[in-house]
Parts: sequence; structure tokens; C-alpha cells
Amino acid sequence: MEAQEYIDSGILELYVYGLLTETENLEIAEMAKKSPEVEQEIISIEKAIVALSSSFSPFHSVANFEKIKARLELKHGKVVEMKPASNWTQYVGWAAAVLLLLGLGYQTLELTKTKEAITAFGTEKSKIEKDYAFLGEQNKEITKSLTIVRDIKNTGVTLGGQAVSPTSFAKVYWNKETKTTYIDAAGLPKPPKGMVYQVWALKLSPVLTPTSIGLLSDFEGNSQKIFSVDRTNEAEAFGITLEPAGGSLTPTMEQLYTLGKV
Repeated sequence: MEAQEYIDSGILELYVYGLLTETENLEIAEMAKKSPEVEQEIISIEKAIVALSSSFSPFHSVANFEKIKARLELKHGKVVEMKPASNWTQYVGWAAAVLLLLGLGYQTLELTKTKEAITAFGTEKSKIEKDYAFLGEQNKEITKSLTIVRDIKNTGVTLGGQAVSPTSFAKVYWNKETKTTYIDAAGLPKPPKGMVYQVWALKLSPVLTPTSIGLLSDFEGNSQKIFSVDRTNEAEAFGITLEPAGGSLTPTMEQLYTLGKV
């Protein structure tokens, strides 16, 4: 576009007003460098704007204002025509906005699902770890029980049910060398609340002499029902009685559940 075409098009006024795009501004600036006519026209328009601003002062006449206005706006008949956006363009814009909102909604939903899945996985992982730890403890208890039962150095003493509970039974595993003693109480019923089983090592002669070797505490919590009691130095028989919580100094013979000779 030649210099005079720029001047006649009205684009220089838009340039001065700051209404052009960055690309168009750069194009006009380059043209002003190359063309003194264009540069002079820009300066002239800027002066006209300043004069127009001053014309609102009460010291200038209406005629002067009209003259400047004519110089600025009416000099050029051709100004770049701005066509209103068509309905089709508006519809496209709305459609794009709706699609964007739907996309954001979908992403938010998927993000929520992902977070919930991570939380559920963490909860499940924690449960599995607890179950694994529990099974590990159970395995240790089972291994310990098998070791006690299979130890050929242990003397096994079977305790049969007595009058108060004929169907009860238990077994003592006593290592006479190390004096360690274990009770298998799987054949005993759950003790009533506030009561506990107490184990006695008995000397039968010359007189019956019972010695307490321990309580079967936390009976319900012991899944294997294998209990370790105090070391037994000597015994001719073992018996188990039901006593008040904390145990008794002497056995309550009316509550003798099991008894067996070595």
C-alpha cells in the first residue's frame, strides 16, 4: 500500500487512537519511518486530537470546535468498516464455551474418581497389611504350639474332666530338665466373667500339697489356647480350678475342672 493510500484509508487515525492490532501498529510504524508524508500525517492527527481535547475548554468557541472536528473526522470519508459478527459466529462461540465447560466437568469428575480410587486403594492396602500382620502373628503362635507338642523332651500329662465339668479336658507339657511348663486349655469352656482358670502343681504324698504355677489369663484372646505358666520344679499331678479374678492362695476343690497324674 502506497503512502497516500494509507493517508486516505483512515487507518492512521485508528493507529493514533490505539485501535489497531500489534501487527498493524508495527506495519504503520515501519511505513512512517520510510515515508515522511505518513509520518507528517500522524503528527498532524495527534495535534488535532490535542486541539480537540482543548476545544472543550470554555475559552474556545463552538465554531472552533466544529472546525477541528471537521479536520479530524470529516477529512477522510473512507474508514475501515467493521462488520458485526454474524449469528453463526456467535453460535460457534457459545458451542465452544459449552464444550469447554463439559470438558472441564468431565476432567473434574475423572479427577474425583481417581482420588477416590487412590483413597480406596490406600484403605485396602492398610487392611491387607493389618491382615498380613495378624496372620504373621497367628503363624508364629501355631509354630510355637507345634514346637511344644513335638518336643520329645516334654512330658505330656493329660488332665481329665471332673465332677463340676465332666466334658472338660486339658494337657500339660512339662520339660523336667528346663522346668518349662505349657498348658493346652483348648478343652476348657470359656470362664464366666470375673473368673479365671488357675493351674496347680500337686504333690500327692505324704499329704496333698498344691502349688500355684499360674493363671490362664486372657483366655478368650488366646486363639491357640496354649499358655505358658511358671516353671515347675516337681509335681506328681496337675489340676486346674476356676477361681475369682486374680487367683486364690489355695485351690477351690468344688471348682476343680481337670486333674491328671504325671
